[in-house]
Amino acid sequence: MEKTVASILEYGNILIIVNASLRTFKAQIFQALANPTRIAIVEALGGGELTAGALLTLIGGEQSNLSQHLAVLRAKHVVASRKSGNQVYYALRDPVLIQVLDLLKQYVYAHLHDTLAILGEMGPEPDRRV
Repeated sequence: MEKTVASILEYGNILIIVNASLRTFKAQIFQALANPTRIAIVEALGGGELTAGALLTLIGGEQSNLSQHLAVLRAKHVVASRKSGNQVYYALRDPVLIQVLDLLKQYVYAHLHDTLAILGEMGPEPDRRV
């Protein structure tokens, strides 16, 4: 029998068991998204199913490069594909991923706002020209 490491987190009055395999799964999703082209693919698929050709038109680049990125996203269960005739259609396995990316954008904007506020408090940088 395989042992798994688990943590118990308290959220209000609810105890949540978070085990290592769930953390690993989450890390794999973030690894799949750890490339700007793959994020662009996911964002493009947020509007619905697209053919590989349509994705290539939207994203640009080389067909072989797009195929490699799609293979990573399929392997990590981010996208699903189906073949119809000579066309391959791609779709997000779960559109909730778009919400995750939107939350990440909010996170970036919040920290950008904080950084700009700190810079504003510091005032202009002194002239370092000699």
